[in-house]
Amino acid sequence: MTQGPAPRTLSDEALSELLGRQRFGTLATVRRTGHPHLTTMLYSWDADARVVRFSTTADRVKLQHLRRDPHAALHVPGDDVWSFAVAEGEAEVSGVTTVPGDAVGRELLGMIPADARPEGVDEDAFLEQQVAERRVVVRLKVDRLYGTALDIDG
Repeated sequence: MTQGPAPRTLSDEALSELLGRQRFGTLATVRRTGHPHLTTMLYSWDADARVVRFSTTADRVKLQHLRRDPHAALHVPGDDVWSFAVAEGEAEVSGVTTVPGDAVGRELLGMIPADARPEGVDEDAFLEQQVAERRVVVRLKVDRLYGTALDIDG
């Protein structure tokens, strides 16, 4: 059997670019038993601050996990099945947005890509919806990035 090419470790810059290019990943939190809890999440990557932000509702089990143990990781697939990035760190959970346009609501709004962000009446409706859904922001402060790619021709 012929040995194929080995995976190539991605640079910090390449990992950050991959995180910025994708929008969905798998968030891993730690259950009380020590087992991982995995959930697919829409996220926003702030490369300069090295923070991944997620929007979720206050009643989700992942928040219970993060409040008990803030260690978490986000796995993001690359453009093929052989490449990926993982962002690890400690998460903090905001308070619930309670008034349309409060600081948490504005942070939630800021997580939407600029070309998809609502404006005017749509923005007001968005902020009201976040309050009605009892939304919070999870901020994963990334202290470790890693991942690989496999270069295969053909």
